[in-house]
Amino acid sequence: MPKKCQISQRQANNAYSISHSHIRTKKIQHINLQNKKIWSRLQSRWIQVRISAKSLKNRHKIII
Repeated sequence: MPKKCQISQRQANNAYSISHSHIRTKKIQHINLQNKKIWSRLQSRWIQVRISAKSLKNRHKIII
């Protein structure tokens, strides 16, 4: 299963890890995914989704 939010389609980010001597090495900043059950108003039932923590804070704006 991909590390991707099912609601907002967010994925990992590429970044640099910078040492004290300013040597840069590439790293991946993974998304904070949570397994949650969300009530669907359209389907009138609970659905299980992998949702990012940022989308979970804004779930009142999401219509599923």
